[in-house]
Amino acid sequence: MSLPYEDKPFIVFSDFDGTITTRDSNDCLTDDLGFGPEKRRALNVDILNGKAHFRDAFREMINSVADNKSFDEAREYVKKEIKLDPGFKVFFDWCKANDVPVVIVSSGMVPIIRAIMENLVGVEDAAKIDIIANEADIKPDGTWSIKFRHPESGFGHDKSRTTAPYRDLPGGGPTLFFCGDGVSDLSAARAADLLFVKVLPGHSNDLSVHCDREHIPYLPFTDFVAVKNVVASVVGKEKTIPELLANQTK
Repeated sequence: MSLPYEDKPFIVFSDFDGTITTRDSNDCLTDDLGFGPEKRRALNVDILNGKAHFRDAFREMINSVADNKSFDEAREYVKKEIKLDPGFKVFFDWCKANDVPVVIVSSGMVPIIRAIMENLVGVEDAAKIDIIANEADIKPDGTWSIKFRHPESGFGHDKSRTTAPYRDLPGGGPTLFFCGDGVSDLSAARAADLLFVKVLPGHSNDLSVHCDREHIPYLPFTDFVAVKNVVASVVGKEKTIPELLANQTK
């Protein structure tokens, strides 16, 4: 079976929550409408330290929201609360102009992400971005829960399964960029040719902690203008990925 972008020389895969957005929509739901930030953060630390699977902890977080709010109420709440990374529109416009596909690979839920993106970039542009994520299971009685893309995986949605098939293409396939920030991105951290990790002052920065501990090379960024500049330098053959990573370690 052919892959959707196998003929493209470059692809950007990106996490959504806390990466494309300034706040994680699932954290927002859990903290504001669910069991609160302290328990949510304790579960994230357990995931980072290998004491819990992301799938199980995340289900617990989402269930704490579903116990209190309908799916429509949750979706409308994050549509109002979640803002876009200040550089993402510039980055996305550059990618469109240069035929570089942008694919959202998220551990969130497709209808939530789609609603937020339509609100932030407009329906037309949102439709041009593929979203690969979990779904919401909404019952006739109004109760709801998360429906994992890979329920057999400890990640619930193993993001590396989206990128890995490109690795098996003849000639190595397209150059893959991945942008992430947190514990849900651990499975994809090793999959990209160049990994961008969002690192912000005062944030937990879980993915950078993991990459530093596991000696996974990456480029830190604070907004997507920096990502655009680096991707443009690689696409334009001004810089190579080994050069960029070597400069980062100096």
